[in-house]
Amino acid sequence: MSEEVNHTPQGEENKPQDQKQGNSLFQVRLPLFIAMALTVGVLIGANTFSPSTTNPQSTAKGYLKFRDILSYIDRDYVDTVNIEELSDYAITKMLEKLDPHTSYIPADELAMARSYLEGDFEGIGVEFNIFNDTIYVITPLSGGPSEAAGIQAGDKILKVDGENVAGIKITNEGVFKRLRGPKGTKVNLTIQRTGTKKPLNFAIQRSKIPTVSVDVHYMVNHNTGYIKVSRFAADTFEEFHQALMDLKKKGMHQLILDLRGNPGGYMDHATRMADEFIAGDKLIVYTDGKGNKYDSKTFARTRGEFENGSVIVLVDEGSASASEIVAGALQDNDRALIVGRRSFGKGLVQMPIPLNDGSELRLTISRYYTPSGRSIQKPYVAGTEEYQQDMLKRLERGEYFHPDSSLFVDSLKYKTSRGRIVYGGGGIMPDVFVARDTTELSEYLSQLYSKNVIREYALNYYRDHRKELEKMSFERYNKSFDVTDKMLKDVVKLATAAGVTHNEEQFQRSRNLLRNNLKAFIARSAYGNNGFFPVLHESDEEFQAALKQFNKAQKLAKGGV
Repeated sequence: MSEEVNHTPQGEENKPQDQKQGNSLFQVRLPLFIAMALTVGVLIGANTFSPSTTNPQSTAKGYLKFRDILSYIDRDYVDTVNIEELSDYAITKMLEKLDPHTSYIPADELAMARSYLEGDFEGIGVEFNIFNDTIYVITPLSGGPSEAAGIQAGDKILKVDGENVAGIKITNEGVFKRLRGPKGTKVNLTIQRTGTKKPLNFAIQRSKIPTVSVDVHYMVNHNTGYIKVSRFAADTFEEFHQALMDLKKKGMHQLILDLRGNPGGYMDHATRMADEFIAGDKLIVYTDGKGNKYDSKTFARTRGEFENGSVIVLVDEGSASASEIVAGALQDNDRALIVGRRSFGKGLVQMPIPLNDGSELRLTISRYYTPSGRSIQKPYVAGTEEYQQDMLKRLERGEYFHPDSSLFVDSLKYKTSRGRIVYGGGGIMPDVFVARDTTELSEYLSQLYSKNVIREYALNYYRDHRKELEKMSFERYNKSFDVTDKMLKDVVKLATAAGVTHNEEQFQRSRNLLRNNLKAFIARSAYGNNGFFPVLHESDEEFQAALKQFNKAQKLAKGGV
C-alpha cells in the first residue's frame, strides 16, 4: 500500500521477493490479493439508485419480510442484540449469493477502502513497517513533513502524542489512525534512534502527502525502458504519462510495462494508458450488463506517445481488473507481447451506491470484455469460498510452473485483430509463459522474510554506513558494491537471535538470491525505488525472460504475427 505508507511483510515492499518466495509467501499474499480484488473495483460512479421495475411485487415482499423479522428481533428477542451489526451481517450474507465482487462496506470501513485509490492523503509522510511489535520508519517520504523534521530510516516510533505504541500489538489501521490527520494539525512522536541513549521527541505538523502508483521507471539499457505500475488510482495516468515522456527523452525505443501484482482500480486510467499505445480509433474494452443501461464501448481516441515502439507487458496471478483491461486491449490489438502467467480474472464492474448511514454498496452491474470478445472474469459458479481459493488451486494444479492445458480448448479460442490465437477462460493468458523460479528458494529464506531479518539487517547496515553511501552514486553502488561473506554471517547471527534455526543446506541453496536481496534492500534505503528495483531485477526471472522476448515484440510492433 502507499498510504502513510505501510510496508508489512505481506505488503508492497515484499512484492518483488514474493515472485521468488514459493509457497509460504504466496500463501501470505493470497488474502491480500483476494481483499484487493473484492474491494478495489472499477468505480464508475453513481449518485442515485432506483429499484428495479422488472419484479416490483417480489422486491416489496422481500423488503417487508426482512423489516418484520428485524422488528421482531429488536422487540421480542430474549437477549439484547446490536441491530445494526445484525443488519450488516444479513446484508453481507445475502450478497454472497450474487457474485464474489458485489460487496457491502460499513461506514466505519469506507474511508480505509477508498484510501487505496486516493491520489493523496494528509499525514506526516513516513513509510513504515511493523516488526517485533514495533513501528519502524522505512523512510520519510521525500518532501514530506517527517523528512523536514529530521525523521530517519530505522527510527523506532515508541509513542504518539504521549501514548505508547510499542509492544501493544498495534495494527496498520492503528498506525494510520494515529499518524494521519487534517493538514496543519500537529502530532508529537517519541523516537528511539540507534546510537542515541535517550529517546528523541519530534513535533511534526501534518501536511498533504502525495502517493504514487508508478513505483519506478528507469532505463534498463540504452534503448529499453521499464515502468512498474502498482495500481490504478486517482493520479496513475498522469504519473505514467510523465514516466513515459521521461524515458522517451532518454532514448527509449522499447518498453517493459510491469503490471504484476497490480490489483486494479479506476477504469478510465486503464483505458487512457492503453490509448497511449494504440493508434487510430480501435476498441479498447466493452462492458455488457442487464439490458443496455450499463453497456459501453471504449475506443482509442487520442494520439498516443508510444504508438510504434515495441512493448512487453508483464502480468501474473496478482494482476487484476484494470490491469487486465490494459493487457487484454494491447494483446487483442496486437500492440504488445504479454509475458508471465495467467492474470487474476476479475472482470466484473461495480457501481458504488452510497447508503443513508454512510455505508456503501458496490453492486456488480456488468462484465468486461476484451476487444476480441473474451470475458475477463473467471468462473464463480462453484460459490464464493471456492472462488477465493482459486489461486491456491492454481498452485496445487501446478499452473505456476506450466500452462494449464484445460484452458487451451476450442471453446475458449479467440482471434486478435491480425488473426493471432488467444484464449479466454478467465484472466489474460500470456503470449509467453514464464514459470515461477524456485531453484534458489528455501524454507530458511522464507523464515528470514517472515521474521523480517533481511529488512532489519539492511536498515541497520544503511544506518551504520549512511555517510559513505550518501557520497556514492547508485551507478557506482550497483557496479562495485558486493554483499560479503561476513555480511551473510552477520545475517545468520541476526536470524538465529530472532529464532530462525539455521539450515546450512538451505542457506547454500539460497545464498546468491540472499546476496541480491540484501543488496537491493540496502539500495532501497539509500536510493529509494530507483535503486531497489534495478538491483532486484538482476535475479528476477520474469523480468529477465521479458528482456529476451523483444525480437517477438518488435515483429508484433511492425505488423507481424
